[in-house]
Order: sequence, then C-alpha cells, then structure tokens
Amino acid sequence: MATETELGKVLRITLVRSKHGRLRKHQACLRGLGIRKIHKPIIVDDTACVRGMINKVSYMLQVEEVEKCI
Repeated sequence: MATETELGKVLRITLVRSKHGRLRKHQACLRGLGIRKIHKPIIVDDTACVRGMINKVSYMLQVEEVEKCI
C-alpha cells in the first residue's frame, strides 16, 4: 500500500507567532522543521515525525495541506 508521501501529500507551514520567549524544546522543534522567519512558508513532506513536531508548536503555526507538484 502506498504511503501518504508517495501519494503526493505535503504541508505548507508558516510561523505566525514569534519564537522568542518560548520554551527551548519548542524552539528546537521549529529549527527541526526548518522554520526560520515569521510569515515565510516552508514545504515539508507529510510524515509522522513532522506531524509530531507540528503538534508540539501548533499554537505558533499555520498548516495547510497541498498537493505535491512533481
């Protein structure tokens, strides 16, 4: 059976609240996702690891599902 990533599911993640003054673990999650600046969207594959990091810092993020363009 094909996984979600093989079907072309990706996520567009945007930081909408500042990371300054947040817990170090939450800042590390943002770094792990590759988020650097506010309102600068990034595209990542929809995997369980990424979903876990998003759940930790969901109060700072805007997440949209988009179709992967090959």
